[in-house]
Amino acid sequence: MNETARPIAITSGDPAGVGPEVICKALADMTPAERRTILVVGSLPVLERAAQVVGASLTFRDGAAGATGEAIAVKDVPVAGMPIPFGKLDPRGGEAAFRYIEAAVKLASAGEVGAIVTAPINKEALNAAGHHYDGHTGMLAHLTGSKASFMLLASERLSAIHVSTHVSLSGAIKRATTERVLATIRAGHAHFRRIGLAHPRIAVAGINPHCGENGLFGSEDVEQIAPAVTAALAEGIQVEGPIPADTVFHRAYQGEFDLVVAQYHDQGHIPMKLVAFDTTVNVSLGLPIDRTSVDHGTAFGIAGTARANHVNMHAAIAYGRRLAAARRA
Repeated sequence: MNETARPIAITSGDPAGVGPEVICKALADMTPAERRTILVVGSLPVLERAAQVVGASLTFRDGAAGATGEAIAVKDVPVAGMPIPFGKLDPRGGEAAFRYIEAAVKLASAGEVGAIVTAPINKEALNAAGHHYDGHTGMLAHLTGSKASFMLLASERLSAIHVSTHVSLSGAIKRATTERVLATIRAGHAHFRRIGLAHPRIAVAGINPHCGENGLFGSEDVEQIAPAVTAALAEGIQVEGPIPADTVFHRAYQGEFDLVVAQYHDQGHIPMKLVAFDTTVNVSLGLPIDRTSVDHGTAFGIAGTARANHVNMHAAIAYGRRLAAARRA
């Protein structure tokens, strides 16, 4: 397929959640020409039900993107029992979500799509189906054969990349090794250079209150994090840290830094969701393929009601297009 013609693949997530609904809402906002650049990876009956729920006059067809006509291209992945009831944790939903992602990864790895955009999955349903991953990031690393991957949360005024994500706080502290922190800095630096920043300004958050106050509140910042910053500086990366986490995100939001390296899940997620809840995009770095995602969950409590906001899906698609264009360049 011609490089410029590669579509964006959208995986429809857990069928019991709001993923199919926000996809249909986003598709309904697009022009016919824009829809022809999309390939939805999911189950036809699930998507047809979602379109009916949100009142969108959409039609779907099993086939490749780019064809003329109004029907939206779907890579139909048959899963027994679809569609399942809204809002209920079901191993069939976890199995479906896994198969959709697996199919999309194969398409991206073969160069048939330019990027993957993922709708939300339910980690409990995924594990109940026998797929033991901590979420999309770990699953994508395994499916692509990658040794490591990194979660970036990106928004217009604030972005954070995480040293660790879905582990306990005690586990996160153990994972904040000099090697992992340095690898995270490098991944963030490479990504921002790729999307057009020649000299990204990176801040590294400390792991302890006030970065440990010279060992008074812990020694990890001095012994593990500071050496990673020193090594990154030696490589020519514009980076500062460790900086106390209670100030570094404010400084970045005010424009002092382009990216903050967060040491663990909540350290990065809380400020991101505070300032850009509807527009933050989850981006997987360190993979041979490009993947973005909405930064919200399956929202079982409102699934099937058409109340789910699709602004985040638009943002994820836009970032996916940006990455696909950068890969072409």
